[in-house]
Amino acid sequence: MPLAPAPAQAPFADDLALVNDVLCLRAGAFERLVRQYQNLCWHVIDRMVRHPDDTRELCQETFLRIHQSLHQYRGESALKSWIAQVAYSIAKRHLERKRIPLVETGDDDEGLALIERVSDGYDLERAVSDEDMEAQLHAAMDELPPLQRTLLTLYHLEDMPIGEIARTTNLAEGTIKSHLFRSRKRLRELLEARMGVPT
Repeated sequence: MPLAPAPAQAPFADDLALVNDVLCLRAGAFERLVRQYQNLCWHVIDRMVRHPDDTRELCQETFLRIHQSLHQYRGESALKSWIAQVAYSIAKRHLERKRIPLVETGDDDEGLALIERVSDGYDLERAVSDEDMEAQLHAAMDELPPLQRTLLTLYHLEDMPIGEIARTTNLAEGTIKSHLFRSRKRLRELLEARMGVPT
């Protein structure tokens, strides 16, 4: 069933228009949605599962789920966040089935919630300005637990605000900030060990 047309000034009017096109079965609309969000879907799932075959399969499952439940999207958040939430929940369930923990033992929310800031003064974007450093960064990220890899990806690669990440992952904003703080600190330690110099 198509959505009611959104007012021109609505914050997610373009998203609602795309969803409406898909729901009205307009030619090429779903393919357009897939093209627009396939990289996001791949980033979220790949950072969680780190296995290309599983990632491909789970991306297909994600877009199938999106196709089946797109009528539930109401434009209360960005379509990007809604799709990331579907991808995240499918990847999370995959890890749970394989009994792969999302976080390392000891990364409990109670301890993490003590840190309320995201930044530790380390400029992650500047640190990856050259290709070799970027390769080192991705290798170091692979050593982090799935949840921290995913949060870093959403925040730094997808430029998703903390509030949207909270809706995507169903985690408290303070917990997300704490994970980001700790994962950036761990990344810096790993990069210093790999490169042999302070980053």
